[in-house]
Amino acid sequence: MREAAYFEKDLESALITHLQEFMLELGNGFSFVARQKRIHLDGDDFFVDLVFYNRLLQCFVVIELKTHKITHGDLGQLQMYVNYYDRIEKLQHESPTVGILLCLEKNDTVVKFTLPEKSNIFASKYQLYLPTAEQLSQEIHNEILKQKDKENE
Repeated sequence: MREAAYFEKDLESALITHLQEFMLELGNGFSFVARQKRIHLDGDDFFVDLVFYNRLLQCFVVIELKTHKITHGDLGQLQMYVNYYDRIEKLQHESPTVGILLCLEKNDTVVKFTLPEKSNIFASKYQLYLPTAEQLSQEIHNEILKQKDKENE
């Protein structure tokens, strides 16, 4: 368990080291908010890996990094962070928080049955190389369209 946390910190550090390039890869409008953002809840401390804000979407984007196969607990942890940002940090005029879980291996069935049908949380398997800016931009665009389609149903 300690080894996984070490590797998550390495991954996070690599992203922070290349933050400018990473943010350009994410797309337009992203601003860095926090790294290891501490959330104190009733005597317990939790730490969100990365927090961004997207000016164009007017929402927080919470990113959790996992160096193992996705679990329902990982999704629950991210759901708690998204709920916190929606209930405490988000202003009334802002859009709901988006949660992104990047993991070593994704299990679509676990994701399907852990998250509500209409959810702002996305899980994806990360790769050891970053996609091109065009690929990442297209992927984010596709996810936004999927979310809008869900909202219109």
